[in-house]
Amino acid sequence: MVGPPPLPGASVERVPILALRNAVLFPMSVVPINVGRLRSVRLVEDLLGKERALVGVLAQRTSEVEEPTFSDLYEVGTFARVVKVIRLGASNYSVVLSGLGRFRVSKPSSQEPYLRADVTCIPESFARDVELDALSSTLREQTRMMMEMIPNLPRETSGILDNVREPGALADLIASNLPHEHASVGDKQQVLECFDVKARVRLVLSMVGRQLEVLRVKKEISSMTQQEMSKSEREYILSQQMKAIRAELGETTDDEIDELREKLRLAALPPEIEKVAKKQLSRLMFMQQQGAEYNVTRTYLEWIADLPWSRTTRDRFDVSEVRRCLDEDHYGLEKVKKRILEYVAIRQLRPDKKGPILLFIGPPGVGKTSLGRSIARAVGRRYGRIALGGVRDEAEVRGHRRTYVGALPGRIIQGLKRAGTRNPVFVLDEIDKLGADLRGDPAAALLEALDPEQNTAFQDHYLDLPFDLSQVMFLATANDRSTIPSALYDRMEVIEVPGYTRAEKFHIAREFLIPKQLEQHGLTDERLDFVEEGIHTLIDNYTREAGVRSLERQIAAICRHASVRLVEGEDVRDQVDKAHCERVLGPYVHKPESAERVPQPGVVAGLSVTPAGGDILFVECTKMPGRGDVILTGNMRNVMQESATTAVSFVRSKADQLMLDPEWLRTIDLHLHLPRNAVPKDGPSAGVTMFTAVASLLLNAPVRSDIAMTGEISLRGKVLPVGGIKEKLLAAHRAGMKEVLMPRENARDLDDVPKEIRDQLKVHLLSRIDEILPLVLLPPIEQPPPPIPSADPSLDVSSLLATLSACFTTA
Repeated sequence: MVGPPPLPGASVERVPILALRNAVLFPMSVVPINVGRLRSVRLVEDLLGKERALVGVLAQRTSEVEEPTFSDLYEVGTFARVVKVIRLGASNYSVVLSGLGRFRVSKPSSQEPYLRADVTCIPESFARDVELDALSSTLREQTRMMMEMIPNLPRETSGILDNVREPGALADLIASNLPHEHASVGDKQQVLECFDVKARVRLVLSMVGRQLEVLRVKKEISSMTQQEMSKSEREYILSQQMKAIRAELGETTDDEIDELREKLRLAALPPEIEKVAKKQLSRLMFMQQQGAEYNVTRTYLEWIADLPWSRTTRDRFDVSEVRRCLDEDHYGLEKVKKRILEYVAIRQLRPDKKGPILLFIGPPGVGKTSLGRSIARAVGRRYGRIALGGVRDEAEVRGHRRTYVGALPGRIIQGLKRAGTRNPVFVLDEIDKLGADLRGDPAAALLEALDPEQNTAFQDHYLDLPFDLSQVMFLATANDRSTIPSALYDRMEVIEVPGYTRAEKFHIAREFLIPKQLEQHGLTDERLDFVEEGIHTLIDNYTREAGVRSLERQIAAICRHASVRLVEGEDVRDQVDKAHCERVLGPYVHKPESAERVPQPGVVAGLSVTPAGGDILFVECTKMPGRGDVILTGNMRNVMQESATTAVSFVRSKADQLMLDPEWLRTIDLHLHLPRNAVPKDGPSAGVTMFTAVASLLLNAPVRSDIAMTGEISLRGKVLPVGGIKEKLLAAHRAGMKEVLMPRENARDLDDVPKEIRDQLKVHLLSRIDEILPLVLLPPIEQPPPPIPSADPSLDVSSLLATLSACFTTA
């Protein structure tokens, strides 16, 4: 670590590195510095008592870092000899350094107890020619002119200029003595990294020339001010004097503007954005700090400086690694994983590919939102989430105009600022629950952001500047596609995220939910062992859902019970089986529906799709004496009412084939009802179910209780295709059904159904309505219902109640 200066081009092992903040040390310069940071103090104390100690001095890229690492330092620095060390106090030293020559960091060695690195010396060229001498002479003359206009430049600099003959050393000397307001740390570091002497002299000459021109303009302005001082100019001068007074009092000064200017410079703004920022910054300089417009403009510039106009994260293109990350976080969901892997593969072949805009539609609790975080981790991007549920104001998406008090950018721009990069993964959560009122339609405001052809220049109302969103990976989630506006729905690639099967829930509980809840409750699997029987009991008897949220809550309830007992001093070592679940959670919440159903005429199990997944939809049909009216109840909407009318009309048209009286509807009223009146019901897929219910009632033949059906019907007797086949079959499987009737044209949808479900369900494919009844009807009930006696004053009341009870029992 200590010895003579390194030879040109030779490597020096383990040279101690001293980080310099807000300054750059040049060769042939002698500067005192104060050392107070922990690593720097360790370095200085290690060099105490050593003669001719040699250190490498590197400037920090930013002064905010308190304990910099090599990534926070420039790679090119200056060898320096430690001339003197003065102890100022505990862990505080003043060190005088003498610059020797340039070096470049070849390889960082260590960071503790202080920074050390392998470095390579950069030799200085002493070749001279006519052009270099001319440049040197020009630099010397312009520097003298500049010194005459800068009152606070060190006086000895003028004399030193004549003593320095080497052009490279002259450029270093002038650059090192330029004040900070005329040459920033970055500018001086650029001079230090310029190894070619001619280029270095030209660089310093341009800096001096630029500052000389600025000083000349200031001098001219000052001269004009003295000659013609108007009222506004006088106010400006007074305001400058007030700023100086405030600076003496410790109040806010122009440092804020300088800091803002530096932040804008480091933001690497696009040219058109930089032009607007410079214009606003120049306006800010002439504003009173007490004025409202000053704060509005300053906040606007801070938003521009903080946005990631050019900052990106590097995508992970390893398909196998991405697949591993997705499998670690989620079980199943093969369609989603396949789409993400396709995107990663395409990005590997085409790096400029725009980010996808995906819409995950599925019931609650299946992992749509958590998929966003998992995808971000898999592809190596930052993650951001925007909750859109209940948002009714367009300004929440596109921001407010700056003219409003307290105006802010919209949620998309705010999310980009939080993410810190222009290519994050954004989850637009609950996009189907956007509202609209007098303040605008936020769904319409999203059209531009989610259109790949337009979002390259997304314009927020607050910024009023184009921002490129094409690299953002937008992932939207929804439960109900019917509430998403068609124009917005068309802009997104839809991926169905269906409910989980019983086997999938078992694997998710065992591999994800149970370890998570055990950890959160301070338990181990030795204390609480969830066996297969117990997990299936939780799935079958305590939850009835498409997702796994309720399942996780039940697992958490069992863990809480064990935690309480453990804290009370009991040695808990339980096996969670069927009996343990019933003992902790109480009686079963859900029982198999097949055990509760009794075959009877006019009652048929259909299948439907809701925002919460697939479900069983019972259709009940009864008749009573009347005049041929068809009564529809159960909160049916228009399409379902039309399906019921079609079913009744088809039965009437086929009365002879069904061996019914052609005038069967003349003397009765027919009542079709769907239970759960509070839930609106619509869609054509209950047509098959309604036809079966009407035919079963009129034929007095019960329908098998282990069979469910779905399909639209036409008056020509055809069974037409419907949607949601996977969700419906999952619902039938959860309800304990053995067979399912569905349209033949939906056969292709069976490929999406898990194989275990297809193996346990017998699926009948229908082309015509004529094929239904032989598959579902049981033998007719021959016993007629007992007649209701006429009203007789002498009739015993108990006898009448017994007769009525017998009627309803038979029905």
